[in-house]
Amino acid sequence: MIVDAHAHLVPPDLLTAIRKDAAKFPGVRLIEDAGSLAFAFAGAKPTRPVSKPLSDIPGRLAWMAKNGIDKQVVGGWVDMFGYELPGPESEAWSRLTNDALLSAAKAERHFVPLASVPLGDGARAASVLKAAIVAGFAGAMIGTLPRGVGSGLDAADLDPFWKAANETGAVIFIHPSFDAGDVRVNDFGLANGLGRVTDAMIAMARLISAGHVARYRNAKIFAPIGAAALPFVLGRLKRNHAITPGIGDPVEALSLIYTDTIVHDVRVLKFVIELMGTQRLLMGSDMPFPIGDTEPMRIVTEAGLPKAQIDSINGGLAARLFRIG
Repeated sequence: MIVDAHAHLVPPDLLTAIRKDAAKFPGVRLIEDAGSLAFAFAGAKPTRPVSKPLSDIPGRLAWMAKNGIDKQVVGGWVDMFGYELPGPESEAWSRLTNDALLSAAKAERHFVPLASVPLGDGARAASVLKAAIVAGFAGAMIGTLPRGVGSGLDAADLDPFWKAANETGAVIFIHPSFDAGDVRVNDFGLANGLGRVTDAMIAMARLISAGHVARYRNAKIFAPIGAAALPFVLGRLKRNHAITPGIGDPVEALSLIYTDTIVHDVRVLKFVIELMGTQRLLMGSDMPFPIGDTEPMRIVTEAGLPKAQIDSINGGLAARLFRIG
């Protein structure tokens, strides 16, 4: 079984439900223009419009067939997770999203969904995560900024969420945000080319340093893009660990993190493998975004690995991690 372990989906039924139930979400402003739909949460600036490929299921299935992919792990779209909404409304928004993703996965068995949680409230996020696991999700995709620019996933009031992830053994897929507040990446396409990597790297470095990766080791923390480029700064993090008492060990943490192959250069992938091995490495595409890998199995082949490792990266590990039957 070939599994793409990193993709995004906004089911058409979710967009229909959002329009139908708009009155239930007073903190959400729908912005429609020429058939496109964007959102503004709790008075914040609008998101980008939902791109058509995010909801194009026939096109998605055709691409998967062309690439020989049997299953695709799909989270939602980080822009519309709605963390800015007040607690009850944010929880209802997450549950609406999860219902639509689960329904899409039941209708189209090629999809393996990851839940959304109201990460602005640790207790509510824990409750939604537990319910999602019971409903059949293997875990959740979360953004790096639970309370906007400058916030962190290691905040003390998020401990209930991390404890729930640990207790359930959930996969927690940590996905970078589009706008992490560094205006220097707003030109030259660097928000995608670099900004997402630095955002994920900082979020993960904080989780490692706070001790979360080791403390909640039964939670399966997934950091995409070659472990958020952490292998390339491991030496500096080791030195920082040596001179900063009480913080988490980055070497131990890196041995516990799962990641994907979306690095776009086989030399880079080989370096990630050299530092991390292949036991926690999964093939991914980041579909349908242009910065993703449109032929995601090619880089795995080009790495020249033994067949057993290739089989694990291309689907064997994902089948176990995401409980794919």
